[in-house]
Amino acid sequence: MNTTIRFLTQSWRRDGVRRDANELFAERLTFGERLADRVAAIGGSWGFIIGFGLFLGLWAVTNTVLLGMRAFDPFPFIFLNLMLSMLAALQAPIIMMSQNRQAAKDRFDARLDYETNLRAEAQIEALHEKIDALTETVMRLTLENKAA
Repeated sequence: MNTTIRFLTQSWRRDGVRRDANELFAERLTFGERLADRVAAIGGSWGFIIGFGLFLGLWAVTNTVLLGMRAFDPFPFIFLNLMLSMLAALQAPIIMMSQNRQAAKDRFDARLDYETNLRAEAQIEALHEKIDALTETVMRLTLENKAA
């Protein structure tokens, strides 16, 4: 278990069920982790895909039809290809960082679920013991009343 999950689990134990696990996890996020989540959210959206497709189409039309022989990036769009490669080289590790953080959050949630299940099991067992003790007392009193 990594140190972040261990710290969060200990904080959860101290705070009990009064705190939301998502809030507790979000409090520990660094600026880079929040930024990676935003980049992943934007880069993985239909809005980004449609907007980027329109940008690519506009780039191609501008450099072939509108500018003609004076195009700053004529076909086969070498400069555009370079920009796309650099964008992919930056975006891929950022998205992977966001996925790793989400995996850590999932492990944290699983740990909290496990601890909650253990507490619930202990409480159910204690209730069973109390019911058994009450049943025994009722049976004893019933037998005493019948004998008297």
